[in-house]
Amino acid sequence: MATRCHPGRKTGFGVIQIGAGNPDSVKTELAPPLPDFVCQGLERIAPTEENIVFTTHSSDDNRSTAWTHLADENATLSTGEGLAQALPPRLTIYLQGDLGAGKTTLTRGLLRGLGYSGRVKSPTYTLVESYKDSRIAVYHFDFYRFTHAEEFLEAGLDECFEGDGVRLVEWAERAMPFLPPADLEIILRVAPGGGRELHWNARSEEGRTCLKRLHTLSHPGGN
Repeated sequence: MATRCHPGRKTGFGVIQIGAGNPDSVKTELAPPLPDFVCQGLERIAPTEENIVFTTHSSDDNRSTAWTHLADENATLSTGEGLAQALPPRLTIYLQGDLGAGKTTLTRGLLRGLGYSGRVKSPTYTLVESYKDSRIAVYHFDFYRFTHAEEFLEAGLDECFEGDGVRLVEWAERAMPFLPPADLEIILRVAPGGGRELHWNARSEEGRTCLKRLHTLSHPGGN
């Protein structure tokens, strides 16, 4: 049976539509301060426990990269909430990492930062969870259980990439070549000394602008 996803409308089979009336709703907490970024060649100010390093490339290179160490789940949530404040109305983000790396936790933080207060679940069995009761519509995909890439088209998930909204995609490689390219790639790995390492890679001008905005928001004084 095919899945149909229509932004702005209730989704079909295999898609969970979550809104204000969700019985699993929980109270959200105020977002903590934004993570601190360090631009290459600049002195760190007001450091936090999340040691984020931001690197810009030469003028003929349109990439931006950043990395951070996440000490625990709270640090992952905080980073997601900080990213939410820098998001444009439309962005595609690939979330990469092994099972249990923290992808859903990061998504939960992002949604809290957007004002969503309901329950956030992994879309492993539903393919996509959509969240419309937030400042920006968010679609969280998980293609881990795909056996062939054509399932992306058979389920009608290409329709979920039409119009505005932030798309968070896990196991994107299993839907290639039908999946739209990423604007921003986020890679989560278990750190050798404990916690997680998070790497950000901008893959488009929109992704680059998002990372630059995140840096600017974390340094309102211009440092």
